[in-house]
Amino acid sequence: MWSSEDAAVLAARQSLVLSVGASSGESVELGMVVVDGDLYVRAFRGRRSGWFRAALADPRGRITAGPIERDVRLSAGPGPAEALDAAYRAKYGANAGLVTGPRAHEATLRLDPGW
Repeated sequence: MWSSEDAAVLAARQSLVLSVGASSGESVELGMVVVDGDLYVRAFRGRRSGWFRAALADPRGRITAGPIERDVRLSAGPGPAEALDAAYRAKYGANAGLVTGPRAHEATLRLDPGW
């Protein structure tokens, strides 16, 4: 779980950059939400997204979001789907439709600090 200070900073940011894998070879800029102190991202293209497949193959990564730079552990799973959908809608408005459908639900990652 993220510290309350880090969670507040992350929640206020519009996006983060996620580098996937221990070697941090592939990076992508993503919208994200914080729900109950946990950080989540979704692939709007679903499980076929290259960066999502890379995260499944090597669940280590690194994020950069403003002043926060951290190694992260990536955990696939739907998470609290309804709460995530609501958080995405509150944060991104009409654009949340990209990450609140069934395909994106299947491509949800929780990002935990540390490896």
